[in-house]
Amino acid sequence: MVHDLDLTRSQYLQVLETCRSLYCKKLQDYGVAWRVLRHESLTDQLYIKVMRIRSLERLGEARVNEGIIPEFIGIFNYAIMGQIQLLLGDTDNVDISTEEAIELYDRITKSTFELMLDKNHDYGEAWRTMRVFSFTDLILSKILRTKQIEDNHGLTLVSEGIEANYMDVANYAIFALIRLVVEG
Repeated sequence: MVHDLDLTRSQYLQVLETCRSLYCKKLQDYGVAWRVLRHESLTDQLYIKVMRIRSLERLGEARVNEGIIPEFIGIFNYAIMGQIQLLLGDTDNVDISTEEAIELYDRITKSTFELMLDKNHDYGEAWRTMRVFSFTDLILSKILRTKQIEDNHGLTLVSEGIEANYMDVANYAIFALIRLVVEG
């Protein structure tokens, strides 16, 4: 398989900008109200979104006027917010500004992007041959793993932790968006 890491980098950043733009617009509308959600609640939100995608993939139609693409954007953004929650911890009130929420988003997406570059190098762009529904299935699997780790109070014996699963979820969502939006 031909490795075009520059193309992947460019496409990833293009889709990331779409996700970031929506995140910033939602911050304008709602502020940082999501800060009161425990990371487990964000994991549940990820579960709801991926199950909707699976339903839409199976049924081929939506009764609510939002398709698969906005759901993958939501999955990416919730996975980033989950990482922010892990970093900052639980709170009962909004304790950061919109500007701080954007700075944290940028910092977390940078490390998530760097992980993708490392893994993509090692896996040789294998994701480009995958079906979009496989990304959906992998996201669901990662979310179910995360829920189990959360039920185990964050403890693992030999597995990656919650943050690593959130990062993988985010990257799978970006790959799906590249396939759906950029490559069409």
